[in-house]
Amino acid sequence: MSPQHHARFLVLDAMDAPDGGQILRLRLQSGEAPSIRAMRGSKLAARSPGGEESATVKVRGFALFGGRPSDARLSRTGRVDVHVAPEPGTTHRVGLQWEIGIAE
Repeated sequence: MSPQHHARFLVLDAMDAPDGGQILRLRLQSGEAPSIRAMRGSKLAARSPGGEESATVKVRGFALFGGRPSDARLSRTGRVDVHVAPEPGTTHRVGLQWEIGIAE
């Protein structure tokens, strides 16, 4: 298992995307920053701060608010903005302070 599967992110901001889904502003909390390539198309498991709610979302792409995402920027700043869509069966929307990791 690679270290990127142990990366944990915190949701700093969550907003509706213009074409559906959500834009999530993430900050790396622990683990090694995954590559942008590894994140593209990946499924993310999200858990609410209290742990009572969860959601699974799929990365559709990256928001360009802070510039084009790159491995160097993610490693340096620990931040990335992702465009996600809920996976079938997901009933909760991801919110502020939720913890996210790459689903295995």
